[in-house]
Amino acid sequence: MRHYFPFAVLLSLTFFCHSQEVKNDSVTYLDEVVIVDPVQNKKATGITPSQVIRGKFLEDHNPIDVVSAINQVSGVYVLSGALNTNRITIRGVGSRTLFGTDKLRLYYNDIPVTNGTGFSTIEAFDLENLEAIEIIKGPKATAFGTNLGGAILLNTPLGDEDFTRLENRFSFGSYGLIKDNLSFTHADGAFSMSLRYGHVRTDGYRENNEFERDGILLNTAYKISKKSSISLLFNYIDYTAQIPSSISGTAFRENPRQAAFTWRQARGFEANKYTLVGLSHSFDFSENFRNNSSVFYTYLDHYEPRPFNILDEFTNGFGFRTRFSGNFNLGNRSAEYLFGGEFYVDEYRWGTFANLYEQNNGNGSLLGDRISDNKEFRRQFNGFGSLTLPLSDSFQAQLGLNVNHTAYDFRDRFFVGAGNRSADRSFDTIFLPSLSLVYTPDYRYRIYANLSRGFSNPSLEETLTPDGVINPDIKQETGTNYELGTRFMFWPKTKLWIDLTLYRMEIKNLLVAERVGEDQFIGRNAGETRHQGIELQVDYKLDLNKDFSLSPFLAYTLNDHSFIDFVDDGEDFSGNPLTGVPKHRLNMGFRLRGKHLFWSARYNYVGKIPLTDSNSLSSEPFGIFNSRIGYDQDLFEDLSVGLQLGVNNIFDVRYARSVLINAPSFGGREPRFFYPGNNRNYYAGIRLTYNL
Repeated sequence: MRHYFPFAVLLSLTFFCHSQEVKNDSVTYLDEVVIVDPVQNKKATGITPSQVIRGKFLEDHNPIDVVSAINQVSGVYVLSGALNTNRITIRGVGSRTLFGTDKLRLYYNDIPVTNGTGFSTIEAFDLENLEAIEIIKGPKATAFGTNLGGAILLNTPLGDEDFTRLENRFSFGSYGLIKDNLSFTHADGAFSMSLRYGHVRTDGYRENNEFERDGILLNTAYKISKKSSISLLFNYIDYTAQIPSSISGTAFRENPRQAAFTWRQARGFEANKYTLVGLSHSFDFSENFRNNSSVFYTYLDHYEPRPFNILDEFTNGFGFRTRFSGNFNLGNRSAEYLFGGEFYVDEYRWGTFANLYEQNNGNGSLLGDRISDNKEFRRQFNGFGSLTLPLSDSFQAQLGLNVNHTAYDFRDRFFVGAGNRSADRSFDTIFLPSLSLVYTPDYRYRIYANLSRGFSNPSLEETLTPDGVINPDIKQETGTNYELGTRFMFWPKTKLWIDLTLYRMEIKNLLVAERVGEDQFIGRNAGETRHQGIELQVDYKLDLNKDFSLSPFLAYTLNDHSFIDFVDDGEDFSGNPLTGVPKHRLNMGFRLRGKHLFWSARYNYVGKIPLTDSNSLSSEPFGIFNSRIGYDQDLFEDLSVGLQLGVNNIFDVRYARSVLINAPSFGGREPRFFYPGNNRNYYAGIRLTYNL
């Protein structure tokens, strides 16, 4: 499949070298990269650039595949071992995290859903419940945490016009996939609400790979007066997912559908019950000054039998977020300002038990004696502010500052006396400034530059030694981001958008979680990395006639990430490419849309990924083709139907959709680096919409 890459680049040139004159349309210019709809508002503040995936672009994928939706953005790559095993990396940040997503902030309708140690769980949210996914790459998101990876903002739809709608989306497909999403939406004057129920079940491609999830989403808003409104968000997810885990290179070549031996024997799985409740209030003090504040509560009950032990944990989280914004006259121009804060505290309780699956007559995991009992209180405060100044009619500057303070209070409830490991750790308050400049001589052209500082907190494992004692010497990762970008929007003669970004970020005090046992890690600061690269995003719309339009697109990423200074266990890896990051990524294709018919096809190429710090082993590059076709039709005045059929991995390529880096070998067994991707698979669906 590696030979597809130059062919795909050549094919992409044929898409974008052609232009055709179209009808003159009006457009509103925004300081953002918008993949779907260039006239929609974004959530990123001021002139902060972001990328937005909306509506029909989210529907281009299998309805349970939020990963592929995010992977269409340049600079972002999600490694997905299973529906419940995802690791989001942005510009290489987060690639060294062994399991899960950290080093970025995740927000759901402006409410932070990243936990106290910085981990985010994208799989807790249903793709069909989302109206848009907005991605801010790098630490320039002053109002959203300034994490080194950036921020991802998930937004759900809520009607602002008077209507009542009942809609059901039913999908089925390979591996026993069954998915149903039932929604009721109502908007009437000052009140609007959206209530959704979702169910999904699949046997999965691999052994021990079943997944089942039920979820309820309630989103309501009430306009108290012309100046004041209140909204309530309730999201509940209950899912159980078996875990096939990673496999060795030999197993991957011989039979990629197999689960890791010990995980299959233990029938390893995870069960999660997740609740999010948020209450928000907006108030306009005047035309030039407004506030939005939210209080929120999160609860996670997690149970996970693994071959090496059984983990039982739950997390209670509480938080408050407020944001003031406004504008004032500066000469004959308007300047904008924003300030606010976000406070989050959670109580995390976890314990481990012996897993007696080997004594359970082949019936899987069996709860044994308690091994540990722990509690940790985690507190984090983010203060933020920004000022956007119009220096001329075409030149703007934005100054930003984020202030962060993080503290952990760890309590050992199992060991007593000299063996007790209770301790606390409070990191120094850190100040993270940002400067952005934007030059817009015409609404069709933009050049921007950004200089910003960011940070990442260590995870729970990284704060502890193998003996479970908090390491007082561990430091936060910090980095400085340099970014230069341009946007060309050829409008109205051609509907062509080209975005090109160059960036460089150097990260100090690199956090390394070295695995010394099946469930033991050493966390330490081990050196510096340099993240630099090029991101290209091209979108073009060609109106074929009054009913049909063709929209080719391309997203290319060049990652030139490397260790600047990295010595580990006496070995010097300085100068080596960063582990866990592909150098090249390409996502390209087209969308053909008519009055009733639509068809999309895309090609996704991922270059080889270094699997060890020494670069002695890499994954194989791969390219896969996906396609989807559908038909929409109004049956009656108030009833419409939609049909769709999709095929993923059309040429049945064997590939690793996720990898582990520096995988160890236990008991002389071969290291397990690979999470196999699905073979050729199909899905189909029907949508019924009734306007009451």
